[in-house]
Amino acid sequence: MLPLVLASSSPYRRELLTRLRLPFTWSAPAIDESRLPDEDASTLVRRLAEAKARAISSTHPKHLIIGSDQVATLEQDILGKPHTFERAHAQLLAASGKSVTFLTGLALLNSETGHCQVDCIPFTVHFRPLGEAQISRYLQAEQPYDCAGSFKAEGLGISLIRSTEGADASSLIGLPLIRLVDMLHQTGIDIP
Repeated sequence: MLPLVLASSSPYRRELLTRLRLPFTWSAPAIDESRLPDEDASTLVRRLAEAKARAISSTHPKHLIIGSDQVATLEQDILGKPHTFERAHAQLLAASGKSVTFLTGLALLNSETGHCQVDCIPFTVHFRPLGEAQISRYLQAEQPYDCAGSFKAEGLGISLIRSTEGADASSLIGLPLIRLVDMLHQTGIDIP
């Protein structure tokens, strides 16, 4: 088996990947994550997931490199990472009583052959009606400013949602493990 490396600095993705009980290292890719003109959300996350994997391929030859990227969409608008309380508050207020689809791009690159598997995994979150005070309390407690859509499902964010739908709940946190297992299987790696 080629060594496995995660092209990400995200502690959430590293924590998820440990569930597969495979040895791996990680490396932060340096790429421009700007959206291209007229690029839809699905194309964006696929492109960025592959770009992250390819960005570290020269320093990780003969590796299987995992790249991942995520955006949240609300009524065709892309919600990125808010970075500030004010933007996070506005995102959650806009999501109140509505559905937000989280799109997670996943790439598995064999840096020895150059072959790359790429996919986009959707997961929809249906939010409860949210009041401004509730949103403020949540943001002060959780501080999800580095999360697409201002939401952490693995923490207190679960209290903001009415229901979810999708094939892979781990994609909501940023690394679709079910699809990753399929990709690894295609390279000859069986888990467990």
